[in-house]
Amino acid sequence: MTGAALRLEVIVGSVRAGRFAPTVAEWFLRTVGADPRFDTGVIDLAEYPLPLDLAENDAVRAFRGRLAAADAFVLVTSEYNHGYPAALKTAIDSAKHEWRGKPVGFVSYGGVSGGLRAVEQLRQVVAEVHMVSVRESVSFHRVKRQFDAAGQTADGAAIDGAARMLGQLAWWGLALRTARADEPYPG
Repeated sequence: MTGAALRLEVIVGSVRAGRFAPTVAEWFLRTVGADPRFDTGVIDLAEYPLPLDLAENDAVRAFRGRLAAADAFVLVTSEYNHGYPAALKTAIDSAKHEWRGKPVGFVSYGGVSGGLRAVEQLRQVVAEVHMVSVRESVSFHRVKRQFDAAGQTADGAAIDGAARMLGQLAWWGLALRTARADEPYPG
């Protein structure tokens, strides 16, 4: 890869009390932290009080600033009732231009489906804000059985999926960063 490391923002989508999101997100952050292609930050929506009515406030402006500076995103999402968390939809809807022309990957978790139904819905939503979703994703079915007490996993499919997804995010991230620098995105 040529040029500076890509700025990757990992967005933790669940804000529920007792959520498992921190375990999944921390595992992924350790994984991507070992990859020199990325300079990684984390936006935990539990720490960003984004208003449900999509009003403008300091938290929204700070959130948008983080998005604008990013080259790529990973959404860490749970699956609740066959869908993704409302806080994640509010986050997506709280910005517009900041998402455009940037790649996004998904790390999902849940019960039997591993959050894949949430991801399929999110793919439709991110397309509407002009993001490019990469093909590979990470999914943890029966998530609490997939991690040990130290927050590690032996789930080979997830480990492999993370490596493949990061490769695709790096490729798309560099290509789209170069394209945005050459000509503003026309959306």
